[in-house]
Amino acid sequence: MKAAVRDRFGPPDVIEIRDVEKPTPADDEVLVRVRSASLNIADWYGLTGTPYAGRAQMGLFGPKEHRLGTDYAGVVDEVGKDVTAFQPGDEVFGARTGAFAEYVSAKEDRGIALKPPTASFEEAAAVPVAGLTALQGLRDKGQMREGQKVLIAGASGGVGTFAVQIAKSFGGEVTAVCSTRNVELARSLGADRVRDYSREDFTSSGERYDLGVNVNGNTPWSAWKRVLMPSAHFVLIGASRGTRLLGPISHVIRLKLGSLRGGPKVVFFIAKVNKADMETLRELLATGKMKPVVDRRYDFSEVADAFRYIGEGHARGKVVLEIA
Repeated sequence: MKAAVRDRFGPPDVIEIRDVEKPTPADDEVLVRVRSASLNIADWYGLTGTPYAGRAQMGLFGPKEHRLGTDYAGVVDEVGKDVTAFQPGDEVFGARTGAFAEYVSAKEDRGIALKPPTASFEEAAAVPVAGLTALQGLRDKGQMREGQKVLIAGASGGVGTFAVQIAKSFGGEVTAVCSTRNVELARSLGADRVRDYSREDFTSSGERYDLGVNVNGNTPWSAWKRVLMPSAHFVLIGASRGTRLLGPISHVIRLKLGSLRGGPKVVFFIAKVNKADMETLRELLATGKMKPVVDRRYDFSEVADAFRYIGEGHARGKVVLEIA
């Protein structure tokens, strides 16, 4: 089968589409013929090996994992003898290392779920990592409750577009922060109010929020405190790129240090892939409470171009690869 691989950290030019061995599913695994896949900013970091502080996990002198990608959607091709939840022909979506390939194998009890018939393969492939991050950030780390006022900074990216919709589905009053060109997009996702950060300082509006979510940007803690209730939760999902040494981690550290004096609770986390939350995302998709925003589509042969685009940092929603 064909898969997107690289032998060293570097720019998109290091990516090759090669013939590799087709996986054989274990007894508790399903083999999926991938139809679509999508990129996350984490894929960019993994490709380039930045920030350098993350190489202890990615590989000190070269990538531990040579295949690329995580999000996918496709059709079950084969199942292991102990699998009961899926059968050949099922349309599924999920998260699995090495997803930029014609086939992936996945354990049936982990990050895989049936694709709702109302969602296309490209829409389903856009969901897993970004959707899980938004869901866990709001529900688990932010402890969001119905009726709360929620501020989402970076509302037009992959995670942000899902966060706006999920927060609305939870009964929140949502204010989205984005650039001028994304104001109408944020409104179309259901945001009650939209702040254009290029035209106004969203931290000087006089509004106070029960929950703040930072998906992107470098707003200092002193400014965030002005808009958060003392009892608020502040969820750090990401930040601007920062330096090659620390990347967004430098901003996370500054915010965490600033919050040590008391006030809103600051939480930084990385989403965990699990079966139960994939089922929650499936339900949100099936009921129409969440619809992925797909910015651009690339053929599998154009995977390097897809990485170049996401590396520019201006994607609206998700970038999708058409594998088959």
